[in-house]
Amino acid sequence: MKNTRQSVILEIIASEDIETQTQLMLALEKRGIRTTQATLSRDIRDLHLTKEISKQGGYRYVSTRHSEEDHTIRLQKIFKECVISYDIAQNLFVIRTLPGLASAACSAMDAMEVDGLVGTLAGDDTAFLAMRDNAAALALFDEITNLF
Repeated sequence: MKNTRQSVILEIIASEDIETQTQLMLALEKRGIRTTQATLSRDIRDLHLTKEISKQGGYRYVSTRHSEEDHTIRLQKIFKECVISYDIAQNLFVIRTLPGLASAACSAMDAMEVDGLVGTLAGDDTAFLAMRDNAAALALFDEITNLF
């Protein structure tokens, strides 16, 4: 039931501008799905829904969850636009960027929820990604190497 309900929620927010939980609950009821506000709140959290400004100037729920394909596309974009080189030193993944872009690279990597990424630190043209362990650093290195 949960998976079905959450799938319907994603369909609803993709096709309608839903501003409130009440509107979302009513849209679910129109599709034959009754739920409580507490359950709906958990679904919103689980689905990583946030609000953005709609074309009409109000707010609407959108999904911020990224698919594996989105992850790959974003990683390719980052590396094509600003990365000069990358390497690993034990559990540290080191990225060299064009001047001034290390912070942008770190911010993007943080947002992508990379497996094993503990945190990032940016200088002007160098970014350090602290990975959980050496294996996580090597896995990220291999993933990026395979992309390019």
